[in-house]
Amino acid sequence: MIARDARRSCSPFEAVLFDLDDTLHDDTYAFESATAEVAAEVAQECGVDARRLSAAYIAQAEAFWGRLNAEGLSRALGSVRRGLWATALRDVGLDDPALAATVADRYNRYRRKYFAPFPGALALLESLRAQGCRLGIITNGFSETHREKIALLQIGDYVDKIFIADEVGMLKPDPNLFLHACGALGAAPERSAMVGDRYDRDVSGARIAGLYTIWLNIRREPLPAGSPPPDAACTDIQEVGRLLEAASIAT
Repeated sequence: MIARDARRSCSPFEAVLFDLDDTLHDDTYAFESATAEVAAEVAQECGVDARRLSAAYIAQAEAFWGRLNAEGLSRALGSVRRGLWATALRDVGLDDPALAATVADRYNRYRRKYFAPFPGALALLESLRAQGCRLGIITNGFSETHREKIALLQIGDYVDKIFIADEVGMLKPDPNLFLHACGALGAAPERSAMVGDRYDRDVSGARIAGLYTIWLNIRREPLPAGSPPPDAACTDIQEVGRLLEAASIAT
């Protein structure tokens, strides 16, 4: 593995990797909006508290993604979501597997209409490609849903490679995933950059692998205690191009 302090020998960066969710688009908005829509319908149909059901599902989903490991990549996400909704429904007194399957299907359909790239995201990708950068998306999602998501966002044509966790058999923050992505793009890690919204998933592993790291800190979170800072940070994807340019000039 390349040492973190390896010197970058030229500019601009050969490759730039991007996380997908909450980096190139507002996945939290899509997730929470679809959840609220489903919960409101169930509340009307079954007489339960919509806010309590919505909170229960969000808690279940966040716990699932928080504990996901490489062994869990073989599970079908559709069945996982049905299970998450089943647990959330039980939390509000509805033990009904058929209803869980129905609302999981509604959720999957509803969230699609909320997908939209962040303002400036596509322009940034287009600009970087025009400069000769090779671009990749690296996500802990599942091919079952993320291939469709990327198509709906119309982002796929802007990047050279897409690295989805269950397709490559690795999850961020594994440094080997970032090294794999750089290799597939034909770029040296020390001349590549990673942009993502999660310090623990996007910044930490990429930093160990030797990439230049930009933390897109849209939630304005504090740096985790005892953690080394990213190479750069911002709160809006429209700032990323400037940071990459500044880093290129400085090297």
